[in-house]
Amino acid sequence: MIRSTMRSKLALAVAIGTAAASVLGAGSATAAPRPSRHALPGSQPRWLGKARATGGAPAAADTIQFGILLKLRDSASAEATLASISDPGSADYGNWLTTSQFKSRYAPASADVDAVRSWLKGQGFGLRDTLGGMYVEASGTTAQVNKTFGTTLKNYSYQGVTVHANSTALSLPDGTPSSVIGVVSGVLGLDQGQALKSPADTLPGPDTGFRPGTPCSSYHGEKTATAQPAANGKKQPYAVCGYEPKQYEAAYGESDLLKHGIDGRGYTVAVTDAFASPTIEQDTRTYNRKHGLPAFSHNQFRQITPGPDGYNSVEECGGAGWYGEETLDIEAVHSMAPGARVVYVGASDCLSGLDEAWAATIDSHVADIVTNSWGSGVDTVADLGQEAIDFYRQFSLEAAMTGVTVDFSSGDDGDQTAGGTTPETKSVSFPSDLPYVTGVGGTSVGIDKHNNRVWEHGWQTAYSALSADGKSWGAPVYSSGGGGGTSFLFSQPFYQHGIVPDSISKYFGSTRMRTVPDISMPGDPNTGFRVGQTQVFPDGTYYDEYRIGGTSLSSPLLAGMQAVASQKQHHAVGFANPSYYRKAGSAAITDIVAPKSPVLQVRSNFVNTVDASEGRSFQLQTIDVQTTTIHSTRGYDAETGVGVPGPAFFK
Repeated sequence: MIRSTMRSKLALAVAIGTAAASVLGAGSATAAPRPSRHALPGSQPRWLGKARATGGAPAAADTIQFGILLKLRDSASAEATLASISDPGSADYGNWLTTSQFKSRYAPASADVDAVRSWLKGQGFGLRDTLGGMYVEASGTTAQVNKTFGTTLKNYSYQGVTVHANSTALSLPDGTPSSVIGVVSGVLGLDQGQALKSPADTLPGPDTGFRPGTPCSSYHGEKTATAQPAANGKKQPYAVCGYEPKQYEAAYGESDLLKHGIDGRGYTVAVTDAFASPTIEQDTRTYNRKHGLPAFSHNQFRQITPGPDGYNSVEECGGAGWYGEETLDIEAVHSMAPGARVVYVGASDCLSGLDEAWAATIDSHVADIVTNSWGSGVDTVADLGQEAIDFYRQFSLEAAMTGVTVDFSSGDDGDQTAGGTTPETKSVSFPSDLPYVTGVGGTSVGIDKHNNRVWEHGWQTAYSALSADGKSWGAPVYSSGGGGGTSFLFSQPFYQHGIVPDSISKYFGSTRMRTVPDISMPGDPNTGFRVGQTQVFPDGTYYDEYRIGGTSLSSPLLAGMQAVASQKQHHAVGFANPSYYRKAGSAAITDIVAPKSPVLQVRSNFVNTVDASEGRSFQLQTIDVQTTTIHSTRGYDAETGVGVPGPAFFK
């Protein structure tokens, strides 16, 4: 079970320094010197210059939940072991460690953990849980936090929300045992600004009814936009209303497997998000019935949540806005793996509550596969803090070594430059670029009336607006696309050697760096998925369906296929990246290349988002535009990675 970690506030780790400076108190020259403190270099949030102090602060008696991240033992050995046990060509392939083996070999010694816990208790803090033997959770009042860490927590307006953070660098009090200083990697939980996370795509919330505009097609090419202007010399098709489960199952080679009972049974997929939809169980029952999917059997679907009164920062996180993400993720997983168990892990907030819920899902081995359709949208130490990076790196390494597959959506903003080519702002989205997770990119796909893929390209969309007189289309303007590019944070992992071109891995310099995505699945909202959810409409609150996409869709679709693959091969997929790169260019992985000529379609929109009573608008979509800094090429590319699951993916 996931523990009380899900009620925590922000997670942010800070690198520990070794030197301690003596600071003289204000006043006369004869004033007694203040006790020496152990400084924590780099612990003052770098984003404070972009924020505005509100003048407020957490009350002295408010409870602050935080954690202490401890250093791994022998990280180099752990990485070498992972390279061996995850390489399909190695004799050790698939010999994943148990959680206890990982802890005994690589987590801090139990005596070090006990020393940290004892020190925290001695400072007056309450102890919560310890995750992975490397993250000690604690809680205390604002006053206790300020005193122990030598700072003042203040409130700031940042990115449109109010968050609290330490206003100065952190330090540890004089007398802190050397055994604690030597093992501590960082203090987490004081800076909320660096921990803000959001779904990979903006999905409808329950209070905003949404339906795809009509006309729309039930499969690619069914309806032609004869009433709209021609483009590229001909009338173009209307976008689909949203592909249904059976269409994706057939298009990605699952139909025959499902008929023979190879449907993911025996394996578990966890979905992590923030908060929890109160209508998810009734929505999935309705959805499964309408789309011919088997109903969840007893104990096939369960939820791990803090409970109704266990959520924090609901307004800051847009709590109900996460309900659509949860609904999409669960329905997508079940559509591709109708026999797999599904566990929904709903965190207490989109800050450190989500960090800790994610880590606890791994440490408790809740599932064989963990899909995560959220991220930070940034990828630098200045934005994230080395502490948060270390937290995710350590727990993703635990997942990879213990055979847990971790998928992360690569994001929906292309290279983060809105389709431009500005090197200063080009970036990827953390945590999808962690070396030990699978970064899942997005594609646009055309599925015909026989459920065959007739084309598939990278998802990078530009829209052309309809002219005022309705007789022509304007110039295409970039809108969105699957995230990809080169990491600022991580050097090139072993499985990308010789596969990723230097033109991508060395984009920012002479050192080969980690690149994303690793593999892709459908993500374009215009070739997206039909999702069923209870929403508020002008005429009432009830279940209805809409089309949605984003790499929020790509990750759970892949997770479902990984569950089916696990059953097919009689063992969990585990850390999948080495296998995907080894199979690049084979029948197991279909390479994605740019279209030879523009692929276009017309999207219809209801002006009021629900019906035609207030009119319609139309857009011409150009699929896989080639003007961005990431685009499809033969072999590995930063738009779709090695490609998409091919006809031999399950063999």
